Amino acid sequence: MIPVIMSGGSGTRLWPLSRKNKPKQFLSLFGERSLFQNTLTRLSDVAAMESPIIVCNETHRFMVAEQLQEIDVAEPDILLEPSAKNTAPAIALAALQALERDADALMLVLAADHLIQDVGMFHQAIEQAKKQAEAGHLVTFGIVPTEAHTGYGYIEAQSQDCVSAVAAFVEKPDSDTAQHYLDSGRYYWNSGMFMFKASTIIAELERYAPEIVSSCRGALANSVSDLDFIRVDQTAFDACPADSLDYAVMEKTDKAVVIPLDAGWSDVGSWSSLWENQPQDEQKNVLIGDVVVHDVNNAYIHSEHRLVTVLGLDNVVVVETADAVMVADKSKAEQIKKVVEQLSQAERTEATIHRKSYRPWGYYDGIDVGARFQVKRICVNPGQSLSLQMHHHRAEHWIVVVGTAEVTCDDKITLVSENESTFIPLGSKHRLHNPGRMPLEIIEVQSGNYLGEDDIVRFDDRYNRAK
Repeated sequence: MIPVIMSGGSGTRLWPLSRKNKPKQFLSLFGERSLFQNTLTRLSDVAAMESPIIVCNETHRFMVAEQLQEIDVAEPDILLEPSAKNTAPAIALAALQALERDADALMLVLAADHLIQDVGMFHQAIEQAKKQAEAGHLVTFGIVPTEAHTGYGYIEAQSQDCVSAVAAFVEKPDSDTAQHYLDSGRYYWNSGMFMFKASTIIAELERYAPEIVSSCRGALANSVSDLDFIRVDQTAFDACPADSLDYAVMEKTDKAVVIPLDAGWSDVGSWSSLWENQPQDEQKNVLIGDVVVHDVNNAYIHSEHRLVTVLGLDNVVVVETADAVMVADKSKAEQIKKVVEQLSQAERTEATIHRKSYRPWGYYDGIDVGARFQVKRICVNPGQSLSLQMHHHRAEHWIVVVGTAEVTCDDKITLVSENESTFIPLGSKHRLHNPGRMPLEIIEVQSGNYLGEDDIVRFDDRYNRAK
């Protein structure tokens, strides 16, 4: 069985914790590991589980690779989508890749950002699904509903058996319809998780959406290997229609079956769902970080960098990060997308990136910024290097605070130790390398008339980023 992890979401409903450049699947919202890592580690006890296929985008590729290394996942296939085309093309790519491994490959398709609390029940559902998938069915996992939720699509089962043919997929209902679904006992929340043979799903896609299969075949046939990644051909993939697997196949096929799953599932799609799935105190508050409250009830309060105090409020969400604070009525917190849209329209960087920005070599943290200066804390992992680059509009001062830096500046290479500094003049070709076995930390002071990240001309880069 091959786990296929879909990891292309942007997660703006959990802003400011989740942002486009580091969305919720890569955050540690429940324990030390990220949602993405938990998606894989909860499969560790499932028999005959092979190395995974990950489908993600260009921006997140190095986060995916690093988080896989942290949990010792060996030899994954990481497929890079040139653009977002919804789930049907992504699953088609993964199925074609799986067939390259094994003509009889079985796929377990999972989203990277779901929470499943009862792993034992999940494993039982997987075993049930495996028998159905091996028999040629397209299995979807239907979540046993706990309330008349209007935020999910539903699956209607033909019967209330543990395995049932699918009668219909239905859109998100209004509250009265959702209550009818709940009372009937034949409707499940649509989880977006599947199991099927790779050959079966390709055959059904060729029957109902042949353009998707044709485009994905061309995109994968012309793919190139790039470090740990498989870059599918952009021209072929751009010609692929965008569609969900539900619309493209599952609503049309006669092979769809649904298996009920009652395992403490959540898609962690809102602040309310985070509040519901975290331990609460006697006042039903979820308090994370340095938080002090008085006369507060039913609240989710999350602090990352400083003391947060809340007094005399009920049913609120308060989230503090290094560069933003969000306060909302919990019942209206799903409207956070409207705020993110306003920030994007104003070209505010807070809409998409965190102050701490991860790179394949490590990360940098923006400490301070002014009209003609910017200060960053840069951490370079052992053995890693920034690109050989230059800037048209800024000079840089580097002060080493931890470790030893190997600094290239034009034709000169020097070692700079702790408490020493060096100067990179405007227009000089330069590179920062960590030759040691411990992380290298420096303070960088930029000065100039333009300090944007796009003022980088790369001449050589071990991570094959654009020059």
